[in-house]
Amino acid sequence: MTRQHFLRTITRALFGLAIGFGIQTAVEAAPQTFLALDHPEAQAVMAVQRKVTPELMQLPAILGTAVGLDDAGRAALVIYVDNESPAMAEVVKALHSEPGHVPVKVELTEKFVAFASHTAKQAPPIQLGTSGGWSHDLANGYCCGGTLGSLVQANGVQYIMSNYHVFESDIVSGGNGIVAQNGDPIIQPGLIDVNCNSAGAQVVGALHKVNSLPSSNVDVSVAQVVSGMVSPTGAILEIGTISKNIVNAALNMRVKKSGRTTGLSSSTISGLNATIRVSYENECAGGTAFTKTYTGQIVVANRGSRFLNSGDSGSLMVENVSTNPRAVGLLYAGSSSSAIANPIGEVLTFLSTKLGTTTMVGN
Repeated sequence: MTRQHFLRTITRALFGLAIGFGIQTAVEAAPQTFLALDHPEAQAVMAVQRKVTPELMQLPAILGTAVGLDDAGRAALVIYVDNESPAMAEVVKALHSEPGHVPVKVELTEKFVAFASHTAKQAPPIQLGTSGGWSHDLANGYCCGGTLGSLVQANGVQYIMSNYHVFESDIVSGGNGIVAQNGDPIIQPGLIDVNCNSAGAQVVGALHKVNSLPSSNVDVSVAQVVSGMVSPTGAILEIGTISKNIVNAALNMRVKKSGRTTGLSSSTISGLNATIRVSYENECAGGTAFTKTYTGQIVVANRGSRFLNSGDSGSLMVENVSTNPRAVGLLYAGSSSSAIANPIGEVLTFLSTKLGTTTMVGN
């Protein structure tokens, strides 16, 4: 794309933002603890987001958009810009120079990637929020793993929930001569934490492929629990039991998660209704299989990868309360500045089409 083309694209998109909706002054949100998508100010920004995102996403330097807050606490359109793009400086300059009257916040970040510590082998029944993965996740001289995030239930059967790219993303026989199949062992810890030798791990589940990607809007997979190997309460390391109920995300909501790499960590929700582009591999350390553009996603502040890092994929994000927190989202990707989660309601709705009515295991 030529310089003139991408500048025209940005100008056209943001002109629609300022003129097409006739917004003359910045929308100011009253001080509050949370700002959910049903708030009038968020609704106004989301309407603008729907208008401009398709054109902005034509630019390789634009990684996504979201409804967020600017530095003054106003509802704003957040635009994520690839800080490694050769066009980054010109894109940022163009975004900042446009005279749009809806608040726009530009956030520089590296590309969002699907992140593949709670690494020790546990005595069964194990708690979740721990290292785990597909038992054959070894290819191209590397082994991989992620997080066994939480427990769900459908038709009286309990399943470990994690990500598609943690359990079932090996779709080519290339590096290891095998592809993921129903019934394959899911182990704890993951291969990455037992010197790439599954003999050092224990089988805690059997893969139940749900093929969420690339066609759906969630990155999820499950494994049927092996009897006696997982706490039937769904307890998560350093979080404990959770609520069987779920909650919608809201801006400024305090959240936490327990994952393989960064253990128990907390942050705040910084973006809603995000459109985000994420790259996936076709096996451990394999080539790019596909790039997925998600919509309606949750963005969480992740400065310095302190909330989410490689190996934390599959972690369940819950509200940051001390007793029986409600699930908010399923974490699956991020950069060193932002983490991305599927809204948990959408995840459970998808699983319900595959397993029957699916709920969180909790109190």
